Amino acid sequence: MERRALESAVVSKGRTLYGYAARFNEPTDLGGFSEIIRPGAFKRSLASADAQKVRAIYEHDSRSLLGRLGAGTLRLYEDAKGLAFEVDLPDTQLGRDLPVLVERGDVAGCSFGFIAQGEQWEGETRHLTDVDLFEITITATPAYDSTTVQVRGKQPQSVKLARLYLEACR
Repeated sequence: MERRALESAVVSKGRTLYGYAARFNEPTDLGGFSEIIRPGAFKRSLASADAQKVRAIYEHDSRSLLGRLGAGTLRLYEDAKGLAFEVDLPDTQLGRDLPVLVERGDVAGCSFGFIAQGEQWEGETRHLTDVDLFEITITATPAYDSTTVQVRGKQPQSVKLARLYLEACR
């Protein structure tokens, strides 16, 4: 499984974090090659039965569980910008500490763990077109500079629209 970390503002409001675990069409240098995530790369994986197993964790540590799609404590939406997420934090020490770290700016990025199912190479640039998603991670050391995480305040319009669309498709 490959992991990619992204930097940007993670937002927190109370006990919910939201942001982008991946951003589309924004190249990142991974040392030796660059990588670009294309729109639709997560679509198949999120629609599969295995999507219920996707977890939100802290610093790629499976012992630091924050939420899971199947439990309804993690929500993932692919929109025009990327892979948006919301995670309701548990009432654990980590769940209480993490929003503080996010609000201070100590933890400001995201990552994701995946296996590439579709990719295209253009010279030294890999374009991810289809991935099996296993996890998103809240992290202080992202590989992609454009990811975000924030403590829930006002829900971003793009997340609202994505949620309405997904509910209408059910």
